[in-house]
Amino acid sequence: MCGIAGILGANGSARPMIEALTHRGPDGVFVEEANGRSLAHARLSIIDLEGGWQPLHGAGCTVIGNGEIYNYVELAQEFGLEGRMGTGSDFEPLLHIYAQEGPAAFHRLRGMYAFCLVGNDGRTWLARDPFGIKPLYLLEHEGSVAFASEPRAFLAAGMIGAELSPDRARELLAFNYTLTGETIFQGLRRLAPGEIVEVVDGRIVPREVRPAVIARPPARGGDEADLIKRLDAVLENSVRVHQRSDVPYGLFLSGGIDSATIATLMARLNARPVTAFTCGFDAPGARDERAQAERVAAALNLDWRETSFGEEDFWRILPQVAWAMDDPTADYATLPTYKLAEAAKGTLTVVLTGEGGDELFGGYGRYRRALRPAWLGGRPAEPRHEDKGVVERWRAAAQAPKGLSGLQRTQWADIATWLPNDLLLKLDRCLMAHGLEGRTPFLDPQVADFAFPLPDRMKVQGRYGKWLLRKWLEQACPAADPWGRKKGFTVPVDAWIAPRAGEIAARIGQVEAVRRILGPEANAAFAAQETGRWPLLFFAVWSLIHLEGAAPSDALAAVAGRP
Repeated sequence: MCGIAGILGANGSARPMIEALTHRGPDGVFVEEANGRSLAHARLSIIDLEGGWQPLHGAGCTVIGNGEIYNYVELAQEFGLEGRMGTGSDFEPLLHIYAQEGPAAFHRLRGMYAFCLVGNDGRTWLARDPFGIKPLYLLEHEGSVAFASEPRAFLAAGMIGAELSPDRARELLAFNYTLTGETIFQGLRRLAPGEIVEVVDGRIVPREVRPAVIARPPARGGDEADLIKRLDAVLENSVRVHQRSDVPYGLFLSGGIDSATIATLMARLNARPVTAFTCGFDAPGARDERAQAERVAAALNLDWRETSFGEEDFWRILPQVAWAMDDPTADYATLPTYKLAEAAKGTLTVVLTGEGGDELFGGYGRYRRALRPAWLGGRPAEPRHEDKGVVERWRAAAQAPKGLSGLQRTQWADIATWLPNDLLLKLDRCLMAHGLEGRTPFLDPQVADFAFPLPDRMKVQGRYGKWLLRKWLEQACPAADPWGRKKGFTVPVDAWIAPRAGEIAARIGQVEAVRRILGPEANAAFAAQETGRWPLLFFAVWSLIHLEGAAPSDALAAVAGRP
């Protein structure tokens, strides 16, 4: 896990860009300038601590990358690379395979990554993993192509101005995230999940987009006991490779099924107790899953550590999260994720998490609705919003191939939209702000290839989603209570905002970005809401930091007053 930046096709240094990303790579920065390109890397050392510095060179190729290629051991064995490589880096096998196969080598990768590769054939490539676990941003600038792990790198280098895209801001307030493509900063785009582009004469030439899941309709039949055995094997293999690390690793443990699944397999694969962190909420009526997490931890002999989140944490962390989320998501789950990363820093460097379990195995209530016949209102879920343009852009981004079931189409939409642009963006920024690497064993090509074409009844039966995963967990870790009533995940942000709501309502319309999107009724719009005030508050603080250059604490004070 690192930060990368570069300028391709013209003279210029990427150093100002990478200096803005040192929180992603606190172990050191290296900049290489040669042959009309500048490549920069801020390193968080995970694998081959001494020798894995980038850019890496081998077989006439050069690469800088962010993330991890988990199957680097198998690739080195398959291509007979032992003894031929200069480092133990997980990215080095890619250089040798590209030298033999060209861009077909990219299809062999199993991992989370964003990278720039300059081949022995003189071609230059930028690529991102199919789920979009790792970010990459692009800009065609003065006859060159610039890229970086976060938008702040382009702002710091003066390549773009902090100019708001109104369409993206409306998406943020409608969905809590912005859709794939153009970012909230005018002129800056994301590389889409799975996208591979070539840089030719200072231009971006699209070549391919690799889907996260293969569009196969649900299988028919299937013996449940056999499927449970196959599920056990595929999940254990994924967790095993996701644990490859030369630094301490552990997990974030909630009271839910997904993290309990990861914890169960980690406990199986490790001789020593696995370190697990759980966050609970100190607020009246808050849904707190610490008791359930503790039961799982005790059953699995985990080294369990809890941290709490209260009203003081909310006001302290809000501006820090807004700073970290330079590509914004207004998901309030960023708050406990940031607090967990803060607690784990210094103990762990790598954290496994449960993102993707709901999307692949059918965990959300909307998946149950998608299974209903049409005459009972069954159809793939989509957002409702008064701005028809926003909804149409979502539909275009979420469009699934033909031949899938209604349940699969809803899963496809989630995997294409809010998974990369909300959940994974949250995980990347909140952990990287503390120099931690987040890993997601559910979001693995072998797991996806098993899960997505499962029969619908193996995902949803009656009122239960994630049916097969629950059946497996029933055997593997009964303490996880897989058939218990799901509490749902909520952060009591409205209760914490309420005491200051009047003061915020009087101030929020003075924020230029808020006024631009909501017009002169911004103050009244905030005041009229008794719930749902969080996205607008977040957007106001975010815009003061990233559009107007305010310090995080000053941005909060401008909107909500001093604590």
